[in-house]
Amino acid sequence: MTAVARGPRTGPAAEVRADCARLAALDDREFGVRLLAATPTHEGRDPALLAHWARAAEEFGAGLATGDGAVGDGPPGDGVGPRVVERTGGLDPERLLLARYTSRPAAVELYTDSVAYAEELIDALGWRDWYPAGSVRAAALAHEAAHCRLHAKERKAALRRALGHTVLRLGPYRLAGHVAGADELAAHAYARATCGLGRSPLLLTAALSRALRPDGPRGGTRHRTDHRAPTVPGEG
Repeated sequence: MTAVARGPRTGPAAEVRADCARLAALDDREFGVRLLAATPTHEGRDPALLAHWARAAEEFGAGLATGDGAVGDGPPGDGVGPRVVERTGGLDPERLLLARYTSRPAAVELYTDSVAYAEELIDALGWRDWYPAGSVRAAALAHEAAHCRLHAKERKAALRRALGHTVLRLGPYRLAGHVAGADELAAHAYARATCGLGRSPLLLTAALSRALRPDGPRGGTRHRTDHRAPTVPGEG
């Protein structure tokens, strides 16, 4: 694809490097807030509330990886891991694909061209201390494993309780509601903790989006990293 020819194989352009450096200067939590803010149903939400949800979701995901969460024990997918199918064709500037889970048949599609592209970009930007060699593939698979774990009914309920989003209250009883995008943040945090990454995968996906669109808009860049992922804005 033309995006590959313009990417890390020849070195990112100076403006792309500068934009990625500005992205790296942001706190990782900011990427989580931006992801939620760009998710449908969250338009106009209080930024402080989004920050609270982002923190809670990320802490839940990290706890799921380390076993500190209330339902964090057990292997990914409760011991039933889908097979991995390697594919190419993930380098779409509008919808970057690293990996995605398919249920029929149960499998994780891993896009090897996107993984290789990401590894090259990490080297070109000098981010190897944050993302060790081979960590892109490992993090992509861990991300999907987290979604498998979060499909379990009790884990969905535990995430809702951690977020504390009340949609109905009757006397002493309250109903915890779903927060769109929270499972995605939890999966990213799970992948980061599982793979020992120095920075959030969200920073890398934002940088990938910018590198894939060197001639595109420099603010508000949006892309998707898998079939579930809400948009992840770049520097705005």
